[in-house]
Amino acid sequence: MGFILTVITMMLVLDGLWLWQSDRLLRGVRGARGWRIVSAAFVLAQVLILGWIVLARLMNLDPAASSSKALVGAVLIWHLIVLPAVLVLIIIPAISLAIADAWRRRTARTESPGELIKTPADTSPAMSRRSLLRTAAVMTPPLITTLATGVSLPQLERFRVRRLTLHLQALPSALDGMTIAHVSDVHVGRFTRGRILDQIVAATNDLDADLVLLTGDLINDSLGYLDEALAFVKRLDPRLGLAMCEGNHDLIESREGFERRTRASGVPLLINEDLIVRVRNEPIQLLGLRWGRAEPGGSRRDNQSDSAIASSMDVTLRHLRADAFPILLAHHPHAFDPAAHAGIPLTLAGHTHGGQLMLTDRIGFGPQMFRYWSGAYRKGDASLVVSNGVGNWFPLRINAPAEIVHLTLRRG
Repeated sequence: MGFILTVITMMLVLDGLWLWQSDRLLRGVRGARGWRIVSAAFVLAQVLILGWIVLARLMNLDPAASSSKALVGAVLIWHLIVLPAVLVLIIIPAISLAIADAWRRRTARTESPGELIKTPADTSPAMSRRSLLRTAAVMTPPLITTLATGVSLPQLERFRVRRLTLHLQALPSALDGMTIAHVSDVHVGRFTRGRILDQIVAATNDLDADLVLLTGDLINDSLGYLDEALAFVKRLDPRLGLAMCEGNHDLIESREGFERRTRASGVPLLINEDLIVRVRNEPIQLLGLRWGRAEPGGSRRDNQSDSAIASSMDVTLRHLRADAFPILLAHHPHAFDPAAHAGIPLTLAGHTHGGQLMLTDRIGFGPQMFRYWSGAYRKGDASLVVSNGVGNWFPLRINAPAEIVHLTLRRG
């Protein structure tokens, strides 16, 4: 909760900085009163919507009913993408110039204390161009936010089925051709509920996979959506087995509440535990990794560190059996490194959303934040598959489409 309050506080600070800077830019522009009102109204709307989202959460109101996807999407895009970029590109340089200008004026007064320095009014055509540039600089960020929100809304109703074939040296001959539906990061909540869940269920069941495996972030943040999320999982219909591990978003409101209620529902949630299922009479050991350290506690940052992953892996590996084919379910893809070292031939993960905003398959947030971010990876005889996730916590995706991954396993 402390992390969320910190983020909200930062959002409000950025809003204040932008409001101050945009008003400052427009102050010397002729006929800018209307633009100043528009700019101020846009920022005020962002603050009011953000406040309403927080209030609705504190009052336990249904967030989806209390505000539209478009409004919430605009708030997230503005505060998490557009405004930070504006801060870097406009506000910081402007503050630097203002400081330099103040220093220059102070120096000039010191050198000529008896003189009053006057700057003549600039009535040249260049002033008109300068006014146009200032107005454009102020109005472009809100326009980008509006356009990006319009692009993002249809994305919330779309996903693909990504088909991959993996060749695994350790795969028993009897399991050659086995199929897995890998469903990750559903984020049941404000952006993913209702009709789109029906479509995800239908697409997954149409795959007729031997196993359906879920790798965390079943809900977005609120336990108010957990009943709907668990009902969604129970509608998935694998031919032979289903299991899931937990993700960081599942635990935002209450780790204990999520784990207790999920277990009570009968959905097989693996927390540093294992489950044996049989496919073609061959035992398969499903191992599920706890999010964060094996022991309770730790900060948000610490719980997604490599040392935290190693801590839970140490506990999980104690369950490893020599008489079954192991598959690791881990929300964070960096679990692949200790899993490969331990000889686990297949790891499934999510968490990255494919990088979310990617210019190309190798340029974007994905490779900046993760060693593995989308698709299949190999290390020796071990393989990893990272799903982009089929749901959304953030409305906009670029070159990282939502997906269900259909895996076919082949021997050798």
